[in-house]
Amino acid sequence: MGKTISKGMFGLFFEDINYGLDGGLHAEMLENRSFEFLEAHGHKCNYYQKGAYLYGWNAYPFVGKSEISVSDNESLNEVNPHYLVVKTNEENAGFSNKAYDGIYLEAGKSANVSFYAKVKENKTVTVNIFSQGGKKLCHSEEITISGDNWKKYETKITAKKDIERGLFVVLIKEKGEVLFDQFRMYPEDAVLGLFRKDLCELLKDLKPGFMRFPGGCVVEGNELSNRYQWKLTVGPSEERKANWNRWAVHGNDDDKGNRDLGDFPYYNQTLGIGFYEYFLLCEYLGCEPLPVMNVGLACQYQSDQLIDSSAPEFMEYVNDALDLIEFANGDTTTKWGALRAQMGHEESFNLKFIGIGNEQWETKKIDFFHRYDVFEKAIHEKYPEIKCCGSAGPDVTSDHYREAWDNFSPKMKAKSDYSYAVDEHYYVSDNWLYDNVHMYDYYDRHRKVFAGEYACHINPDRAPEKRNSFGAALAEAAFMTGLEKNADVVLMASYAPLFARLGYTQWQPDLIWFDASASYGTPSYYVQKIYSNFTGTELIDVDFDDLEKDRVYVTASKDDKHVYVKIINAGAKDVDIDLSKILVDGKPLVNGMIPELQLYTMKGNVDDCNSIEQPQKVALVSNKVSIDSIYESVSNSIAVIVL
Repeated sequence: MGKTISKGMFGLFFEDINYGLDGGLHAEMLENRSFEFLEAHGHKCNYYQKGAYLYGWNAYPFVGKSEISVSDNESLNEVNPHYLVVKTNEENAGFSNKAYDGIYLEAGKSANVSFYAKVKENKTVTVNIFSQGGKKLCHSEEITISGDNWKKYETKITAKKDIERGLFVVLIKEKGEVLFDQFRMYPEDAVLGLFRKDLCELLKDLKPGFMRFPGGCVVEGNELSNRYQWKLTVGPSEERKANWNRWAVHGNDDDKGNRDLGDFPYYNQTLGIGFYEYFLLCEYLGCEPLPVMNVGLACQYQSDQLIDSSAPEFMEYVNDALDLIEFANGDTTTKWGALRAQMGHEESFNLKFIGIGNEQWETKKIDFFHRYDVFEKAIHEKYPEIKCCGSAGPDVTSDHYREAWDNFSPKMKAKSDYSYAVDEHYYVSDNWLYDNVHMYDYYDRHRKVFAGEYACHINPDRAPEKRNSFGAALAEAAFMTGLEKNADVVLMASYAPLFARLGYTQWQPDLIWFDASASYGTPSYYVQKIYSNFTGTELIDVDFDDLEKDRVYVTASKDDKHVYVKIINAGAKDVDIDLSKILVDGKPLVNGMIPELQLYTMKGNVDDCNSIEQPQKVALVSNKVSIDSIYESVSNSIAVIVL
């Protein structure tokens, strides 16, 4: 019997980077919806923020006809105290929101809008989408605002025709003053009412085994006050305290010196998607949630902040992990299980995994290994069934990596549940991936690995969205044959980062690209799809190592229904693959002509990449074909044979 392949070995890593959540997967169409945005400044160990409470909002049609300001004197709640004050000096004036690159809505499609408001004298308002030239592009209804207590109002707007770069506009029919807060605008077809449909479909098609969230460096923050705190992300969305995004200051420390203000200083986290919604998303995708916990450390690259592991405050971080497990799995008699039920999910989320730290490593000052031990002991004393994941640091080439395994390896050997898998990260060149296809062949077999963040980084001089070339995907596919063949060591694997909004990137390449109206998977996306859709539960030993000198790689696996053969030809010449050499239960996989089988292929030039205009220039193509024992593998191609 061959090696067992973990069910759901290939999954997702999600982090709010590149506007991947707010402005992306989170279907909210407006920016700064609760008037709490901050402008992020500074560089390593010297960060500060300024209020940018009106970012994205403007008087409409122009200052003079209306005036807008922010106040906190009559707050809706104390968590998010700021709200919008609108004074109209003429009839039918108001305010607008720029909504990233503008509103996109197809003809006949609708969006649901809600907001809170209060007035001293009744006012009539309409919610609209206007063209940049001031033409109304949607159907909407009048809403009467009444009373000097905060009330929630809901309405729907429907596009008259296809809308591109539309302006969100609220008009007040009468002159006077109105207070507004907590706007929401979601497309009517949002998945679960929360997630952008096309992006969700791309994720669903991957059939992921798990999703690691919410990061990534977002977990750590550039300072501890900026770290991701899951308890602030649950409960009513109006009462979740917004936070600036750690990626807002990315690049402020570079080889050109320190900058005070970066390219995306208004990148914030609304927390409209919090841990409850992440669990819902995993449930929708049919994958296991893998939340990552902060261990009292800010980002080790960007900060020196930490909570001393001997301080009482450190145990608050440990208790956060225990409370999260209770939130996910506890019955409704528990504090956090009751909150989950109150939010709408009485049943357990059946959480099985938890990440202890993100990309942490040991130093003279930072005792990460001790911190992991404290977390692991506390978790397994209360929840012995939970699988804990550790960290091997930021790479697989430095002393940090070697020191991590010197710590984890003997402990994993002595205590089987000490760490389910240790998270390894590598953002590397194509040549590195080819040279290290057999990297895990040499691991002690008691070591267990989570290849949690990896990607091929080539073409640095190309535009960000053009770095996801087919050449990069070929190298990743070749390397992943080594992951599959070492499934007894590598239990989980996920590409990173997952999403990027065009024009809003801090990191590239990325698996899925999108703008306000469309999205596409990269060649790397289709490689991930191949492995997550066409990998069995048992490895079949194959011997095609002699082909690897020509950069041709073959792997095979099976489940109770099919055999899957993957052939990656990243070389310069066509090669014949003798499928009869693959033995299944002692018999040749192919013995003579097979009149019809399923074949999936990807072909292209190494510099080819997908785009909004050509979303499937390099994509997975399905065909029914007949085949004998010889498969002709062409140069620069990937094939999956399903029998």
